[in-house]
Amino acid sequence: MMRRLALITPLLVLLLIPSLVAAQSGIQVIASGVQVNFPSQAVFTLEVESYASIVDVRLHYQVDKMNYAEVVSEGWAGFTPTNKTKASWTWDMRQASLPPGAEVTYWWVVEDADGNRLETSPEVMHFDDGRFVWRSLAGVTPHDGKLTLFWYQGSDSFARELLNACEEGLVRLTEDIGAYPERPIKIYVYASAGDLHGGMIFPQEWTGGVAFTEFSTIAIGISPVRLDWGKRALVHELTHLVVHQATFSPYGQLPTWLDEGLAMYNEGELEPHFQSRLQTAIREGELISVRSLCSPFSAETEQAYLSYAQSYSLVEHLLESYGQDEMLDLLTLFKQGSTYDDALIEVYGFDIDGLDARWRATLANPLVPARQAGLQPAVIAVLAALAAILVLRGVLALRKRTWQSVSRRSSGEDKL
Repeated sequence: MMRRLALITPLLVLLLIPSLVAAQSGIQVIASGVQVNFPSQAVFTLEVESYASIVDVRLHYQVDKMNYAEVVSEGWAGFTPTNKTKASWTWDMRQASLPPGAEVTYWWVVEDADGNRLETSPEVMHFDDGRFVWRSLAGVTPHDGKLTLFWYQGSDSFARELLNACEEGLVRLTEDIGAYPERPIKIYVYASAGDLHGGMIFPQEWTGGVAFTEFSTIAIGISPVRLDWGKRALVHELTHLVVHQATFSPYGQLPTWLDEGLAMYNEGELEPHFQSRLQTAIREGELISVRSLCSPFSAETEQAYLSYAQSYSLVEHLLESYGQDEMLDLLTLFKQGSTYDDALIEVYGFDIDGLDARWRATLANPLVPARQAGLQPAVIAVLAALAAILVLRGVLALRKRTWQSVSRRSSGEDKL
C-alpha cells in the first residue's frame, strides 16, 4: 500500500502545479481556444481573471516551416482592461496565408496592473481544411522520410497509384541529382481545380497545383478520371519542393530554366506538343537565349511553352553530358549565393553564354540569328565554326531521353 501511494503522489503534484502557479501570479486562465475558418482566418480566444485589472494580453506563436532563423511572432489581442476579461486575436490569412495541414504552436502572455505576469503552456493549432472528410495513405521517401497523401474522392487504388508515382519520382530525383526530402511531405489531393481554388486566398484561374516548399506541402486538384495527368503533375511539384529544400538559403535563388527544367525532366519524356514547339523554334531560328530563361518565363502562352521545352532540353544536356555529381555541386553553389555565371564556371568551366553555345551545338540546327539567341558576335562565330565541323563530320543528331513531361499544360491545369 505504501508503494502505491509513492507512485501516485508525484502525479498529483504535477497536476496541481499549473493551478498553484496561476494562483501565485494572481492571474487565472478560465478558457482558451482557437477557431479555424479555413482558408481565411484563425481566431484565438482567451478568458482570464485576476485580483487586479488585466492590462496586457498578447499571443505568441511559431509556424512549423523552414526558416533561416527561429522566429516567434506576436499578436496584440483585443480586450477590455478589467479584472476579468475576454481577449481575442484574429490571424487574417490575407496577410500571410497558411497551407492546409500547417501546424502553429502558440501561447499567451498576460499581465495585470499589479505587475503579475502569466505565460500559458504551448498548444498546437492544426490549420486543416474542414470542408471535406479526408482519408490518408502513408508512404516513404528516400532515406526513410515520411510521405502522407490525403484525399477525399476516389478509390483506394486511385490514391495508391498517385502515392506510388510520388515515391518513384523521389527515388528517380535522388538518383539523378542526389537531392532528397529534408522534411516529412504532406500532399492534399483535391477532387477538382475548383475545390483547390476554394482552399486558397488569392487563386489564379489557371492554378492546378501549388507546392508550399517551406511547409513541405503540396495541394493539387486531381479528379479520378485524370489520373495520368495527376501522376505527372505530382512528380513535377514534388521536384520543385525537394530542389527548393536542397537550395533553401537567404543568399541566392535558382535560374528559372534550372528550376523548371529539373521538374520537367523528372516527370519523364517531353510531351509531343512541347517537343513540337522546340523543333519548330530550332528550325525557324527562334530559340530563346539561356540568359533570358534565367528570369521568370513569359506570360504569353506560346513563349511560355517554348521556355519550358528549352528548360527540359537544357537540363537533359547537363545531366547526360556531365552527370549527377556536377548537378548537385551546381545546386550547392546556388545555395551558397554564387551568381549564375560563377556557379556554372566553377562546376562546368563555362558561363551562361557558354552553356547556350554548347547546348545549341547538340540540336539539329544550332545556328540561330543573333537577335533571337541574344549572344555576342564572338560566340556566334564560335557556333558557326562548330556547326560547320559537325555538318562535315555528319554527326548532327537529336538526343532524346525517355522520361515523361510537365505540369503546366494546355488543359489549363498548372503549377506555381
